[in-house]
Formats: sequence, structure tokens, C-alpha cells
Amino acid sequence: MGHGDCQVLTATVMPTLLIRFCAPMQSWGTQSRFLVRDTGLEPSKSGVIGLICAALGKPRDERPGDSPSLAQLTALKMGVRADRPGTVRLEYQTAGGTHRPGEEYGVARADGSRPGPVVSRRYYLADAEFLVGLEGPSELLRMIVGALASPRWQIFMGRKSHVPSAPLLLPESAPWLGGWREGALADGLAACPWLGQLDRAWRYREPPSPLRIVIDDSSGSETRRDVPLSFSPRRFALRRVRTGWVSLTEVT
Repeated sequence: MGHGDCQVLTATVMPTLLIRFCAPMQSWGTQSRFLVRDTGLEPSKSGVIGLICAALGKPRDERPGDSPSLAQLTALKMGVRADRPGTVRLEYQTAGGTHRPGEEYGVARADGSRPGPVVSRRYYLADAEFLVGLEGPSELLRMIVGALASPRWQIFMGRKSHVPSAPLLLPESAPWLGGWREGALADGLAACPWLGQLDRAWRYREPPSPLRIVIDDSSGSETRRDVPLSFSPRRFALRRVRTGWVSLTEVT
């Protein structure tokens, strides 16, 4: 370049896939495993990637040459819009409570004492609905679309008993366009109409405003330990996110 010339570098904008997460019960815990099971207020990255892995038929034990790899999936930039935040609720579950004559039946105790029934407290989100966005290479997103359209294994919202109540893929007709957006993740989350329009019970209601958005951001002020490095054994890394709000000024 000659003296005084300048070079303008433009970042490559990858497409975005928008997915609908709707279920009577959802649970997105990232901290607990034992007697108290927590839930986050929106889908975790490990939960979303795990659901996609199930749809793809991708085993927990990753093998060399698997495509897509777990690293490719976790590299997708993720954002979540809470179209219906839902309500945090609690349920109790008992394990090992059935008596079998002549058998020591129950849950093993850490102190080595006699096995017995254990009651766990499990939190979940009731009647929540989220718009999940993934930004990344077009080929990978189209592979995910194919898997969600015809899942190989059962898909669920955090726990196996929490199954979707609506298709994850948005309608192909306008204004949904199958959830495909040729643009940045934040723009796609902000411009997509309110998901309540897809439900008869909510169709003619006004969307809550503003809507909360949580999006991957390397300079974000919040951290989440929910980036799966491995599902077997379970290992997770931190990611930074930022929380914002968007007002749907025009719902078509």
C-alpha cells in the first residue's frame, strides 16, 4: 500500500438460526447434581448443546473424527430471549423407597450406612418459552436444522421428563422464515416476532415488554460455567455473557 492509503477490514457476518424452546416444564441447572437440583432462568449452553447432540445422535464419548465435533458446537455464539420467562417451581422426588423383602433396597449412603430412600428437591421453570439463537457457519447450522427436524434420539428440556410441547423449528412462512437470519445474532433476536403469536392461547395478547436477552459476549460482565468440554466425563468451562433488554415495537 502506498503512503496515505488505508485498508478497511470488515468482519465476516455469519448467519443465525433461531430455535423455539417451549415446554410445560424446563430445567437448566448448572451447579448441582445431588439432593438439590437447581435451574437457571433461561436455557444453558450445555443444555442447548446437549439437546442438539441428542438430535444428531452424537454419543457422550466423543470419537476422533466425529462431525460435528463438540468443539465446533460449543464455538457457536449463543443468545437467548425470554419471550415467556415462566415461574420457578419446586417438586420432590423419592428414590429407593420401595421395600423388597430380603433385600437391602435403596440409595447408597456416603457414610456406608444402610441404603434407604432419598428425597431430592428439583427446581424447574413452569410455562416458559424461549427464543434461542445460534450464530455460526452455515453448513453447521443447516446440519442442526436437519437433526432437529428428524431427531435421532429423544430431545428434552434439561431433564428427560421435560419434553417440548411445540416444534423447535419455526414455521417456514413469513415472518418466521424457518428461524434463518442472514445477519448477526443480536439483530436476529431483536427482530424476530414474539413467539406467543404461535400459540392460540397467547396469540392476541400483547407481548411483555421489554424482553430479557442473554447473549455470549467476551467482554460481558457475567460468567457462566456451562460450556461443555466433555460430557463423559462431565467437564465445563466458563463463558462471559451480557444481559440486555429489547422492546418489540412492531409485531407482525
